[in-house]
Amino acid sequence: MSDLNKVLSQMKTNAKGVRFSDIQKVCKHYFGKPRQGSSSHCIYKTPWIGNPRINIQNNKGKAKPYQVKQVLIAINKLEAYNE
Repeated sequence: MSDLNKVLSQMKTNAKGVRFSDIQKVCKHYFGKPRQGSSSHCIYKTPWIGNPRINIQNNKGKAKPYQVKQVLIAINKLEAYNE
C-alpha cells in the first residue's frame, strides 16, 4: 500500500512524470481489471452513472498528464461515492 501512496503523491505533485505502469496499478486498485487493455489504451469501469469509464493511454512509457488528472478526480469521486 505504501507504493500506491507514493504513486498517488507523485500524481498529485507532477502529473507529467507518471509512468504508465504506475497509473495502471493505481487504476487496477481503485477500479478493478480493465475491460480493454490489449492496445495502448486501458479502459476501467466506474460505478457511477454518466461517463462510467476511465481511459488511460500509454505515451512512450508515460501517462498523459490530463489523464492523470482525470484519474485523480475519479478517485476523489469514488471515495465520496463510497462514503
